[in-house]
Amino acid sequence: MIANVLVGLVVLIHLYIVVLEMVLWDKPFGRKVFGNSAEFATASKVLAANQGLYNGFLAAGLIWGLSMGAAGQPVQLFFLGCVIVAGLYGAMTVGIKILFVQTVPAALAVAAILLSR
Repeated sequence: MIANVLVGLVVLIHLYIVVLEMVLWDKPFGRKVFGNSAEFATASKVLAANQGLYNGFLAAGLIWGLSMGAAGQPVQLFFLGCVIVAGLYGAMTVGIKILFVQTVPAALAVAAILLSR
């Protein structure tokens, strides 16, 4: 149960990121969240939408894993692993905040899945 809640939290985080990157990137709220100027946000809008799409795939994979019940744990572990790698890369290349927003929740979900076996 705890593992499912944590995986669900990771799903919600990634759906939020999808909205931020695909819809709100060049809006005042999105620019504030990412610390972007209006000019940069406009120039990079297509790239951000592409990133958002990939985050959507991560969320979709986790939802798929959750929908399979206990049999979906390998699927969940795969997609959580992808989130962890993406979060580590983002923390190294963009900012340490990503480590806490993406990587830590995914790592906690992995731990909960492995402890529930």
